[in-house]
Order: sequence, then structure tokens, then C-alpha cells
Amino acid sequence: MFIKDYISKDYPAFNTSDSIEQANEVAKEFGYTHIFIKKKGVYQGALSQQFLEESPKGTLQTLEHHFEKFALLEDGNVLDSIKLFYTFNSNVIPVINKLEKYQGYLTCDDVFCEFAKYPLFSENGALLVIQNNKRNYSMTDICKIVESNNGRIYGCYISAFEGDDVQITLKINSENLSSIDETFERYGYSVVHKYYDDQKEELLKDRFGFFQKYMEI
Repeated sequence: MFIKDYISKDYPAFNTSDSIEQANEVAKEFGYTHIFIKKKGVYQGALSQQFLEESPKGTLQTLEHHFEKFALLEDGNVLDSIKLFYTFNSNVIPVINKLEKYQGYLTCDDVFCEFAKYPLFSENGALLVIQNNKRNYSMTDICKIVESNNGRIYGCYISAFEGDDVQITLKINSENLSSIDETFERYGYSVVHKYYDDQKEELLKDRFGFFQKYMEI
């Protein structure tokens, strides 16, 4: 998952002497949210296409004080890109080397395509969100609970911090989901959300349905 393995090079970085109009047209043609600026090959920063659209005519140099300083190092990990995509509301991130030379770019689609290969996203399974105190949770125990109920874990990660508590999201495959649910509660974990058909709940719904029909007779 090294960034250097996913770099694309067909989207140019603009020189500070290039016109705002030219950069804006290229950004719109590619459908990217930002353009990247370099000076003598060295990365200077980024500008949003929307900002370019609202800027007066001139060169990119005149907008230097508005350059946004974000980029990925080519020897970094693809996971490093997610925070940048979110923070800068961007669908494209520039990639530079240790000398800050522009090497190319990484897109949201590149990341999504990579993650789509992971069992966490590609396999069918149940999603379970559990919660416990930060001092009491254990990834080892969580895995043991699932596996002791003949379940398999496709993915497990911390999804939120709520005060002194932590929420963990799991994607699992098991024919014994209700038992896993009950075991977590027995070990002090609260089941915050679950996205699967709980057989006991379905049984209660069926019984309630029969009761409603009986009352209507």
C-alpha cells in the first residue's frame, strides 16, 4: 500500500508563471477539485478549482498567499491520504519526494479501488459496533469472543471515542450471530449498533404478528 505504487502522472503541476485561466480550464477538464503549483520543479502548494473560478485574471504567482500546503510523500502509505482528502475537501492529492519535487498525484478513486479489494469491504458479513471503557477493552479479547462462537473476523477497527469509552466496529461472518452479541454483553461490552438479522428479534416479531392477528379475530 505504498503511495509510489499508485502515482498517476497525467495531471500536470503548473508553474507560478502560468495563467489562472489555463489552470482553471485544466482542472475542470480533469474534474479535480485542486490544481498544484511548482516553481523550478519544487512543489509550492495547491489551489481549489472553485477559488480559481472566482479569481481575477493573472498568473498563479499573484495567488501565492492563498496556496494550500498539503501533499503526500511518495514513500508514505495510502492510508495517510484519507485525512488529507477530508481536511482539504479534495478528490486529488499531490505526491512529492523528499526534495519536495512534484512526482504526480493520487485520487479518491485510487484509494477506493484499493480498499475494495479488502475482505472488510468485499466480503458479505454482519457489522457490529460495540462499546467499552478505554481502560477495559482488548482487541485480543474481542477476537477471542468472535472466534469462540465459531465466527470469522473480516475487519476490526476503532471507529469512535465517546468520552471515556471507545467504539469498535467489526465485520464478521458467522451463523451464530446472536450468541456473539450475547457474549459481548456478558463480558461488559455494550452493543451500540448491529446490522444483521437477529434470529431472536425475528422470532419476537413473528410472535407479535401472530398476536396481532389473534386480537383482530
